[in-house]
Order: sequence, then structure tokens, then C-alpha cells
Amino acid sequence: MSPGSPRGRVTLFGGLVILVALVCLAMILSLAVGSRAVPLGTVLDALFRFDPADADQQVVRDLRLPRTFVGLLAGAALGLSGTVIQGVTRNPLADPGILGVNSGAAFFVVVGISSFGITSFSGYVWLGFAGAAVAGTAVYAIGSLGREGATPVKLALTGAAVSAAFGSITSAVLITDSITFDEFRFWQVGSLAGRDAATLWQALPFLVVGIALALFSGRALNTLSLGEDIARALGQNVALARALCALSVVILCGAATAIAGPIAFVGLTVPHVARFVTGPDHRWMLPYSMLLAPLLLLVSDVVGRVVVPPAEVQVGVITALIGAPVFIVLVRRRKLVSV
Repeated sequence: MSPGSPRGRVTLFGGLVILVALVCLAMILSLAVGSRAVPLGTVLDALFRFDPADADQQVVRDLRLPRTFVGLLAGAALGLSGTVIQGVTRNPLADPGILGVNSGAAFFVVVGISSFGITSFSGYVWLGFAGAAVAGTAVYAIGSLGREGATPVKLALTGAAVSAAFGSITSAVLITDSITFDEFRFWQVGSLAGRDAATLWQALPFLVVGIALALFSGRALNTLSLGEDIARALGQNVALARALCALSVVILCGAATAIAGPIAFVGLTVPHVARFVTGPDHRWMLPYSMLLAPLLLLVSDVVGRVVVPPAEVQVGVITALIGAPVFIVLVRRRKLVSV
């Protein structure tokens, strides 16, 4: 059934409705499940009839609600950025880190901890986003040199070089500063724990702008997937389209990495699951990825809370454990390596 047919569109829209329902269910589980189980009635009371004297309601309102929304927004950002970067580079094995945003964010966070003594997540937001922006800008500027401009291959190679450079400097700082390493390692593993409403509000404007840019890039990504010559023949401004797509990736991945740390495999795996359902049409892949990724992230976070009680396994570890086997299966089934 073609996604462009009326029946295909109805089916895909129905899939989106089901995903919205599943994401809402995952959010409820995120609010209720943990080392301290909270009844569903208490969760609803905390949301609509908050009683500050109730300890369970305080846990829901002050700790789990911000954590859930961070997972929702960071997941949406990672899913969209993964879909966009795979589309703009025409590389099905690309992930958001290909533009160096993760390594740039990590480097700036390390510098902030080491040189300025910043140890709060609210401070990490600005450092991480600034690092991602600097790295992404550098990759695109260097990749644009030459007559052909920012081709997918040049962007990928430049991103790898910039990531290696930032990674080497970051490692050098961490090796010589044990205090910075102790602070940084809790951010580096990728987690939703400990994030408060202030952290979320600081990142929210960037996430909204990035999500809007990504969702409106579907038609451009479809055209770019046909190749540069055909895209230009169809009237597409290839350089502008790539620049806007790269900007959305930097904003989304930078903000998500800043508030949740570098979480692996979400931006790499989710686009393939979305493509398996929707086909190659990015106008459907993008909203599917925007819902599938937070669903994966929230469920992984819930699993991490209950797998070794009363301790927690960070969500970045769980997504790697889930995402790696799924990605291997997808690669073998779809023969993505040969694409």
C-alpha cells in the first residue's frame, strides 16, 4: 500500500494516533513507577489536586514530572535529528554525532567544570548547547570549502575529524583533572535523573525551534534523496536545504545532549524503525520518529529504575542495550550497509 494513496495516508495517520496513546501511557508509567511506587490515583492528584503535604505527590510533582518531560522532549529531539541527518547525508548508518555535536557539547561541559566550577545541570544546558553549535558550525563551514560545497561525504569526514579533535582535548583534560572527571562522568553516561524544571525551561525554546525546522524539512529531504542534480532540476536550493537541515540537527541534538547527556542509539535506530513503517517519505518518517524516540527513551528510563532496585541504571545504558541488537537486526534485514 503506497503512503501517498488515500488508504495509505489513513493507515499512517492511524499509526500516529496509536503512537500518541503509547507515549501517553509511557509518561504515566514514568510518573508512577520507580524505586518508590506511586498509585495512579496519587499521580492524578499530584497533577490536578496537588497537596504539598503528601510525600508521594511531591515525588511525582518535583522529581518525576520534570524527568518525564525531559525524556519526552530529548527523545523527540534525538529521533528527529537522527532522521534529518540520515536524510541529508544519504547515509543510513549516520547518527546525530556525525556533525560533531556530541563531542563539542562534551568539550564545553568539561571546560565549564574545569575552568569555571560549573556543576549544575542548568549550567550544562548552556555549555552543551554552545559546544554543539560551535562544533556543528565548524563542521559545516569546513565541509563547505571547495567547488562542490557541503557534500554528504565531506560533512561526514569533517564531522569525524572535528569529533576526534574535541574528543582528544576532552580526554586530555579529564586525565589531568580527577575532580572534573568525577563531575563529568555523571553527565556523560546519559540520564534523565536529577533534571529540574529550570533545566527544562532553559532548553525548551531551542527544542521548539529545532522541532519546527525538522518537521518542515520533510519535502526538502525527499528531494535531496533523489540526488543533487535531480534536486536542482526540481528547483531545490540544495545549499540552503542542507544548511537548514544541519541547523535543525545542531539545535536538536545540542539541546538534547545538554539536558540529558549523550544518549546512544536513539537517533541511530529510531529512523530505521520509522522507515520500516512509513517507507522512504520523510514527511511521515519525521513525525513517526518524533514519537517513537521518546517512547523508547521513557520506557528505557522506567526499566532502568526497576531492574536493580533500589539503585538505578542510567537510561543511556538501557538504550544502548536495547538499541544495539535492534539495529543489528535491522541492518541484516534491510541490508543497509549496501545502500
